[in-house]
Amino acid sequence: MSTDTTTEAVTALKRQHRDTWADGDYPAVAEHIAETPPAAVLEAVDVEGRRLLDVATGTGNLAIEAAAAGAIVTGLDLVDELLDVARDRAEERGLAVEWIEGDAEALPFADDRFDVVASIFGVQFAPRSEVVARELVRVCRPGGTIVLVNWTPGGLIGRLFQTMSRHMPPPPPFVTPPPMWGDEAHLRELFGAVGNVQLTYAMNAFAFDSLDGYMDFFEANYGPTKRAKEKLEAEGRWDALRDDLRALYASLNTAADGTLHIDAEFVVCRVQLAD
Repeated sequence: MSTDTTTEAVTALKRQHRDTWADGDYPAVAEHIAETPPAAVLEAVDVEGRRLLDVATGTGNLAIEAAAAGAIVTGLDLVDELLDVARDRAEERGLAVEWIEGDAEALPFADDRFDVVASIFGVQFAPRSEVVARELVRVCRPGGTIVLVNWTPGGLIGRLFQTMSRHMPPPPPFVTPPPMWGDEAHLRELFGAVGNVQLTYAMNAFAFDSLDGYMDFFEANYGPTKRAKEKLEAEGRWDALRDDLRALYASLNTAADGTLHIDAEFVVCRVQLAD
């Protein structure tokens, strides 16, 4: 594939990604990851008084908590509709955050701009991990810290995307599958040459009244699942994927009372850059 063709394909894919995350009701989904993951970042690095960039901030879960902890925060996302929600949430709490629409693969900031660069379940959905990693390092000052929270391949969300991939067309060859961002070897390959990489693992709990309630919620509100349903229903193939998803969720459900409780594994990758 030529450079021009690749550039056009990347641009088209980013438009598709933007539309996917704007679809459904991602703010409702974000409420289910609003506590434990941001707390994990704030435990990994002291942000008080530091310039922090939250890449792919979504509805601002991390940016808002970092601002409350005394950081000087910029939140960036590809989807302006999500930034509108983030802006309203910050204003409700009386917190000052700079919100910028932008691309994780082409961050609109000067080199060495931030003390802390972070992302929660965000950069792992950008097309090219190597490009994103270079940008994260570029805008973080020497001696600064990069903290990424990513779903692992073996956890709920990693296995969700692996299951969907068996029913959907393959992505372009330049795309890094999102679960790779939760793989230790891949993270060390991306950042091991520029700093000290430390990994810790934790769980985010998803709790619903029933397995069916969980499935209905994500099919209606989570952009990737919603888009998969729309495509496969039109082709008469949705039931097969839905059966596979039901089996996955049932296998991970630890509730024994008819409700649903799944602990979704994520990794906290802390990169301390060299001075």
